[in-house]
Amino acid sequence: MARARTVYECENCGAQAPKWSGQCMDCGAWNTLSEAVIAPAATPASARAAKGRGSAQYAGASSGVVNLSDVRGREAARTGTGLGELDRVLGGGLVAGSAVLIGGDPGIGKSTLLLQACARLAREEGVLYVTGEESLEQVRLRAERLEVGETSLRLVAETCVERIIATAETEKPRVLIVDSIQTIFSEAVQSAPGAVGQLRESAAQLVRFAKQTGTAVFLVGHVTKEGVIAGPRVLEHMVDTVLYFENDAGSRYRVIRAVKNRFGAVNELGVFAMDDVGLKEVRNPSAIFLSGHQSDVSGSAVMVAREGSRPLLVEVQALVDATQTHNPRRVALGLDQNRLSMLLAVMHRHGGIAMGDQDVFINVVGGLKVEETAADLPLLLAALSSFRDRPLPPGLVVFGEVGLSGEVRPVYNGEERLNEAAKHGFRQAIVPRANAPRKPPEGMAVTPVRRLSDAIDAILRD
Repeated sequence: MARARTVYECENCGAQAPKWSGQCMDCGAWNTLSEAVIAPAATPASARAAKGRGSAQYAGASSGVVNLSDVRGREAARTGTGLGELDRVLGGGLVAGSAVLIGGDPGIGKSTLLLQACARLAREEGVLYVTGEESLEQVRLRAERLEVGETSLRLVAETCVERIIATAETEKPRVLIVDSIQTIFSEAVQSAPGAVGQLRESAAQLVRFAKQTGTAVFLVGHVTKEGVIAGPRVLEHMVDTVLYFENDAGSRYRVIRAVKNRFGAVNELGVFAMDDVGLKEVRNPSAIFLSGHQSDVSGSAVMVAREGSRPLLVEVQALVDATQTHNPRRVALGLDQNRLSMLLAVMHRHGGIAMGDQDVFINVVGGLKVEETAADLPLLLAALSSFRDRPLPPGLVVFGEVGLSGEVRPVYNGEERLNEAAKHGFRQAIVPRANAPRKPPEGMAVTPVRRLSDAIDAILRD
């Protein structure tokens, strides 16, 4: 009989190597190889038996080739979780048979969010909560603190994926929560829980169970210090939806973001506030991303960011000060630091404003990360406001992309951004000329600009 052998698997890409090395030869990641034990290959008889079981499990799935036009699609039915912000990032609710991976730092509120959601779901749907990290008593204490203790939610403390699936087949829940995938192991893999092979095999069995039975499965995952879900990236490829739970250090607000969704839009954003009785939805997130100064201050510009299907008012703050060192600092929190350096060079070349001997610090209020280029123009105008120590006009909103030749390029959904700003009382706007509406929102004066110099002149002229 063949013996088990030891290999080293990359936690980033899952590649295998016969011996340990500091760098993965496939993906180039450093210090990601971990030891794993590979079970001997199955005999031909057991392989045929497994193949037969697999064929039975996937009964009803056609292996024939058909024309795309002959396939009759149907809209996926969705079930609301009772939390509107969570439904938003899921694309409108839970889809039967979907697998959702939610990751976040320890203690950020992943278990709290799912316990609140499944307690509401349990009123109408069968829900099974599998805890691999906590005892049943600990889950009960959390439920009492969240004031959801008196529900028909079913609990089980288990870490073996085969026993979890057997229990789920008996209970027949509509929703299955596994907290967390790093604690789950499979008896078919000879390695410790949390190893690459265990994560891949356990997740594969749970995803297969979801597809075969129509059960919606939530998998909770921890993140590494780099901010990505621990384990091989293949986990994110296997599931239908990947959600990241984030928050700014010391902030009571939590942001849940969809980075992958086969049943909805990506980059959707849900906002929650943590209090004594759990997470509460923030219906108007623009309010938390605006600092609400009592008087006009320099170095502050308000933009309308676009997160998924939701426009958000965000304040961009800048501090420009004479450098005390030979190398001026460029620091950006919530924005791309390399893009900041590039935009300051554009400001010098095409705007005539030199900040080469100044330290420039940029911050997005509320801990939000803005990745779209619509932040270019407000960033530069906030830096100019701080540099000249001159506040921008009150009630002004700005957005637009700035190119290397100094042109101000349009961004998508410009009219919707202006309407959102008008709803919050903003009465002035500086936007790319291509985004200027034929009929501005009532009570709002829109200044269209073609080049960065036009925007600077409009600010300095006021």
